[in-house]
Parts: sequence; structure tokens; C-alpha cells
Amino acid sequence: MAQAIKKQALGRGLSALLKDPENDIKSVSDKNADKVVGNIVELEIDAIEINPFQPRSNFNEESLQELATSIKELGVIQPITVRKTDFNKYQLISGERRLRASKLAGLNVVPAYIRIANDNESLTMALVENIQRHDLDPIEIALSYQRLIDEIQLTQEQMSERVGKKRSTIANYLRLLKLDPIIQTGIRDGFISMGHGRAIINIENQDIQTSIYQKIVSQNLSVRETEALVKTYQDSLKPKSASKAKTTGFVIPAEANKVITDYFGAKVEVKIAGNGKGKISIPFHSEEDFNRIIKLIKG
Repeated sequence: MAQAIKKQALGRGLSALLKDPENDIKSVSDKNADKVVGNIVELEIDAIEINPFQPRSNFNEESLQELATSIKELGVIQPITVRKTDFNKYQLISGERRLRASKLAGLNVVPAYIRIANDNESLTMALVENIQRHDLDPIEIALSYQRLIDEIQLTQEQMSERVGKKRSTIANYLRLLKLDPIIQTGIRDGFISMGHGRAIINIENQDIQTSIYQKIVSQNLSVRETEALVKTYQDSLKPKSASKAKTTGFVIPAEANKVITDYFGAKVEVKIAGNGKGKISIPFHSEEDFNRIIKLIKG
């Protein structure tokens, strides 16, 4: 929690810096540019314009309202990204849905990453250095990976080379961003571990995700117990196997068995399966006995 407060204070400080006409940062060569690149800055929503070339134009109102409610409770989990166009003026690069929901939530400021002229390599270096720190929580690391994908267009293979991590490790971090925002906050605040998050992400339904998250926290479940809980839920979704055919077997009355035995003059064995099918075994003791039984069958 102290870490989050520190970040917010830093964001406000940078915001004040960007509003100072004497510190109008336009490129990485300008004074204090290194303080902006790779950091979160609190920007006034009114200073941000929507990108006119944004291909997405339709937003589900109900979904936006749900996100706005989440933002009221938890804040903006993943900052938007903007491009500095002029003094205290910015154009949205990514995060329009978050920006719209923040307006619905009544926010005046929103956390943002700012892109400035010729900052590509500087930003890459800042993000890679950030990922390699030891005090980051898993969500912060995942967000840094996502920024390398969204803003620098690095592939997971290229990121693997840059940060010295396996592609599978990077993929596991990125998958955490698909978790419900409440669960992401839980990971950031240390209520659950990344291992818990990796188990929960196997469930697509976010309502079920949060239900399991609440059980983990309230019952102090281990990662292994969480994995078992997830498996139980997934097994419950599998189609039930076709019910076994009803048993149609029947019991041979002792009297009927005696009739057959008396007729053939031998102890006849009758076997019946559960499906009603069966067989009759007639023993014989010699060729002569066999011929006798044949004659009886022919009548």
C-alpha cells in the first residue's frame, strides 16, 4: 500500500512538472525528460483528446458502466497511454475505454504513460530496467510487458531476449491481465500470490473468478488447494457421461433349470449377462454321449 501511495505522489509531482511552461518537455533530449519516460503521470482528463484515427467507435454502455463502477472502487488499474502534442495537451494512444469509464466515474485526473518525441529506445530501456527490479509485484511486471508489446511492438521472442526471461514466463505474466480487476488488485496488495492468479485464470467467467478469489482470501487457501478448487469447478462443466443401459438381466427359475437338465440328462449351465443375453452350456462325456444330445436336439 505504501508503494502505491508513493507512486501516486510521484505522478502528481510529474503532473506539476509538465504544467510548468519552463519545463515543456518535447523530446528525450529536453531537461527532466528522463523523469517522464516510463513513469506514470496523473493527467487532467480535459487535457486529453481522443485520437481521431481510433478505429473503434462503438462501446457497450453497460460494459462501460460496469468498468466505471470498478474504477470508483479500485481506481484505474492499468494506466492509459497518450502522446504529448503541445504544452499540457495530449492525444490518446490506447485506453479509450478506460478513459471513457473514468469520465463516467466522475474522475478529473487519470493515470497515464506519456510518449514524447524520439523516446522509443529510452522507453524500451526504462521498461526493461523496470521489469528486472526485485520490488515489483506480478501485475506491475505484466503491465510493463504489455507496454513493450503495445507501444514498442516487441514480440514475446524479442522480449525474451531483452529481459532474459523464457517466453513461457512472459506469457504467464501477461495472462494475469485477463483476471478480474479485483483479483489483480488482490495480487498487487499481496492478498494472493501469482500462483493463485495463474490457477484462477483458467476460469473464463469473471464472476466465478471473484467467487474463488474470495474463498482463497477468507479460507487462506494454498495454491494447490486453489488448483483443486478450480479443477472441481471445471469438472462440473463437463457433459455428464451417458447413463449406463438399464439392466435387463433376469434370473432363471430353479424349476426351469431342472427341466433343461432333466431333458438333456446332464447338468446344464445357464449364464445371463446384465443386458439380458446369455448362453447355455451342455456338457458331454464321450462321443456316444454327444451323439445322444444331438439326437435330443433334433427331436
